[in-house]
Amino acid sequence: MTRRVLPYRSPSEDVVAAEPWLLVTEDGEAAMPEALPDWDYHMDLHLRRTVRVDLDRARAQSGLPADAALALAVVWTATGSNLSGPANHARLTDDGTITTEIDVLLRGADLGGLLLLDTALVLAERRRDARPSSPRRAGSVLWSDRESLRLQGDAPQFPMAVIDFALTSFPDNAAWHLQISGGLDSATMGSLLLLVNERNSVTTTAFENAAKPRPIDRLVLSAVYADAARVMVEHALGHDDFTEDADFPDGSLGATLLNLFHQLFPGQPITDIRLRQRKSPALFASDVQAAVKIFEVSR
Repeated sequence: MTRRVLPYRSPSEDVVAAEPWLLVTEDGEAAMPEALPDWDYHMDLHLRRTVRVDLDRARAQSGLPADAALALAVVWTATGSNLSGPANHARLTDDGTITTEIDVLLRGADLGGLLLLDTALVLAERRRDARPSSPRRAGSVLWSDRESLRLQGDAPQFPMAVIDFALTSFPDNAAWHLQISGGLDSATMGSLLLLVNERNSVTTTAFENAAKPRPIDRLVLSAVYADAARVMVEHALGHDDFTEDADFPDGSLGATLLNLFHQLFPGQPITDIRLRQRKSPALFASDVQAAVKIFEVSR
């Protein structure tokens, strides 16, 4: 077990008692799970937790005066969108032990991948009169913890829009279309867009019910994800610079496609799969269906 060593005094871990994060839904509150496999970008997240802080001990053990202002802050980071930001900030100037309710609402359009929630007790203001061994800069961390929530499993996730295909160049009766733009170095969130035809009620309803899908909704979503995975891998294989040793930037389309490829075809060389796709596209499509476990709705 490793422990971070700070260049200043910090209090013991027990000065803060943080209860587990709760996921708030229409049905009430429940402990935040490790993963939400049915999450999509239309699903905002409402999270809540209670934190108790012994302010007197936190200040004393850090060598801070009794009037030092502290703050409890929460920052979120989403690996799928490569975005992050402040979620909550509470200034603490009282004495004794206080209880703070942290309430966080995150937009689904900003999320994806692994959601990291960092909670920290920090020094709220710069202390010019601080002792040499005490924290003095605003934002100095006295205590912190990190919890995570996986918002996607093996299936690809991307922004989505519901439109009328009759007003576009797409076939009127098509159910969906995955749009890919930009080069492999482009940001994933700006390169992928799943378009769903509003005229196809079966597909639109499946996405509306993604948080609580019925059996038919699970089948539809499985078909969409399988087709999207095939389109994404085919797009990747069409680029000669899509190779195992390619160094794509974090959060880029290339990095996302490379990660998807290794999930679908673990241990298989890209050159072999590229040759298979070009020589037998129908067989390749079946390979992708098998890899994504299409219609295995219980997973």
